[in-house]
Amino acid sequence: MAARRQALRLAAHSLEQRLNADTSDHAGRELACACGERAQYRGRHEKTFESVLGPLRLERAYYHCAHCQAGFCPRDRALRLESFSLSPGVLRMTGSTAALVSFEESSALLRELAGVEVSVSQVQRAAEALGKEIADDERACVERMGEAAPTMYLGMDGTGVPMRPSEVAGRSGKQPDGSAKTREAKVVTVWTAESRDKEGKPMRDPGSVSYSAAIESAAVSDTSPQRSDLAERALREATRRGFAEAPRCAVLGDGSAWIWNTAAELFPQAIQILDRFHAKEALHRTAQSIFGATSPEAKSWATARCAELDEGKLQAIVRALRPHIATSDPAAKCVIYIVRNRRRMRYSKFHAQGLCTSTGVVEAGCKVLIGTRLKRTGMHWTLSGANSIISLRATKLSGRFEDFWERRSAPLPTAA
Repeated sequence: MAARRQALRLAAHSLEQRLNADTSDHAGRELACACGERAQYRGRHEKTFESVLGPLRLERAYYHCAHCQAGFCPRDRALRLESFSLSPGVLRMTGSTAALVSFEESSALLRELAGVEVSVSQVQRAAEALGKEIADDERACVERMGEAAPTMYLGMDGTGVPMRPSEVAGRSGKQPDGSAKTREAKVVTVWTAESRDKEGKPMRDPGSVSYSAAIESAAVSDTSPQRSDLAERALREATRRGFAEAPRCAVLGDGSAWIWNTAAELFPQAIQILDRFHAKEALHRTAQSIFGATSPEAKSWATARCAELDEGKLQAIVRALRPHIATSDPAAKCVIYIVRNRRRMRYSKFHAQGLCTSTGVVEAGCKVLIGTRLKRTGMHWTLSGANSIISLRATKLSGRFEDFWERRSAPLPTAA
């Protein structure tokens, strides 16, 4: 480790000398400012940046604009050092670690594994800024990722993210007093399942899952010609994966109305499938409300209804529920639930067609993408901070971080 540190110091010193010997960033006495006026040359200014080799002390030509009272260094822009005192390599490391673990742990890992000193506050600022860049890039760049599979699945779900009090003030929620402590991140997941297990049931294909998510609305005014933010996100992810071009496509979700409304709006040709385990949970809850939570009769009744569900006997389930409608509000709601979703609950037919009927991939995505990073003990987020880290993490988990970095590293246009 000592030899490594010494080698890095020597490399940093050599690079520092080479960069400082190059004064080509001095472009004359005047240079165009972003405000449209002319900025004046004010000499060479020093600044220390953290690089993968260690600290680098750089001398840069400095220009100051009297009109907007702003200064800038052309070399900072050329080396992409404008926003932070971190080189692009260190910024990339910081984004990678912050996507996986907390800001405190990221700072410690960078120090321990890379010998790079990035404070906790620097990690947070850099990761959130990088996440915002990624979110902007996600909206602007919708590139096709490979060929569509014979059958493609798109799932949507929501999961709560703990927020700072100022971010949920005045919002209704699930707390005893009706207040909210979380805001819902809506997750869009696309995957394929051409593989089969020993019983011939479809299995998620390794490496086929991609994610896109944000805390955003799925609602839009009836008179608005625009799609909701969630609908636009789902459409972008579907376009990247060629979802709508697949010979067969299916949308999976729980009973949330926003999922089916979005699916009907964007993918009218897709098969809609209600998660089979959500349907069975509804039957078990109904049985407990009718017969009592600890009653053996509740378990046997629910087991029989679940068997009928697997066999596609929805009318038999409704007949079994009807005697309890007058005395059990959950039983009445369960009948409505089944009637409204009957086309999405044809599980025997779906199984015969070799289709997935479970949203396990989506629910796992909510945990992997959101839960393991943003829902740890003591975490409370701002809206912008949460969305930045969600974007950063979704890009990493979807295998698109390298593509983003290539676009970010492309040569900048020369300033006039």
